[in-house]
Amino acid sequence: MSLKDELKALIQAGGPLPVSAYMNACLHDPRHGYYATRPGIGRDFITAPEISQVFGELLGLWALYEWQAMGSPAPARLVEVGGGRGTMMADMMRAIRAAGGGEAFTLAMNEASPVHAARQTNALAAFHPDFLGGFDTLGDAPFILLANEWLDCLPARQFLAKGERWHEQVVGLDEAGELAFGLAADAAPADSVPGAAHVQVDMQPALDTLVDVLREAFASAPGRALFIDYGTVQGAPGDTLRAFKDGRQVDPLAMPGESDLTVDVDFARLSRLAGAAGLHVSGPVAQGPFLLSLGAEARMQALIRANPDKAEAIHAGVSRLVDPAEMGSRFKVICLSAPDLPAPVGF
Repeated sequence: MSLKDELKALIQAGGPLPVSAYMNACLHDPRHGYYATRPGIGRDFITAPEISQVFGELLGLWALYEWQAMGSPAPARLVEVGGGRGTMMADMMRAIRAAGGGEAFTLAMNEASPVHAARQTNALAAFHPDFLGGFDTLGDAPFILLANEWLDCLPARQFLAKGERWHEQVVGLDEAGELAFGLAADAAPADSVPGAAHVQVDMQPALDTLVDVLREAFASAPGRALFIDYGTVQGAPGDTLRAFKDGRQVDPLAMPGESDLTVDVDFARLSRLAGAAGLHVSGPVAQGPFLLSLGAEARMQALIRANPDKAEAIHAGVSRLVDPAEMGSRFKVICLSAPDLPAPVGF
């Protein structure tokens, strides 16, 4: 039985599902979920580390600098959440070793996809990474955590305005028995709706959990957590639930488990929640200026000098990361730190 058939049976038996529950099933069902069985980096979508090695190299040097600014604690962990094929961490460690900091960290990966975990094991074999059982198992050693395009896959709820009342959007069945969006019969409590646009995405439950985990970890040891993703900095995202398959956008209900689901990140809410929990919040800032402040231009020129036959591709890759018309402004960077640490570089 396909995941779509299983979801239809589940809805028929128990009623419509919140969008957050639908996302969770589509992405993480152990038998049919997208990340469990067929994560499609390079096929359904592409991420910054796959576009240019400069992305991971700069983040590696950023992590090394911030570790040194923390007093070079030992032991210390370098953690990546949702590391894909291990490309970013491999680039980070290459830059860290080139800068003489190869022994600074023990590596830890948190990966929900068994397919990607296997690829990370191979790509990072020289660094002997640990694999965390869950995001809440950060331990009690100082750490630097990074996550690129991870927040956008956290389960999110959706609310729609109907007249003067808000209703949660759900996934149910239409008259033909096919998956269809609908509205919950009961109005949502006013304080559960994050803004005043016609359609709102609410990531608060997932972001609450994230902030709680970091708050508890920072209570045990100093650390920073850097998140890079696409999203909004003012107001909650609107109707941004999207699905991607084979490099094109498709209907989010068409191929559950076979397409990637994503929503824009509510950076403003993450910032408020983290600040209220006592964390030090830096950003969000746009990805382009952040990478340029870390030396993206200089690193690009060095690569071109070393590889003149690849100059056009190197320039195109870095430009795509920093150009405001491409990823430079749509992607944002936010850093959540232990409350007693100063602002990190780049903000």
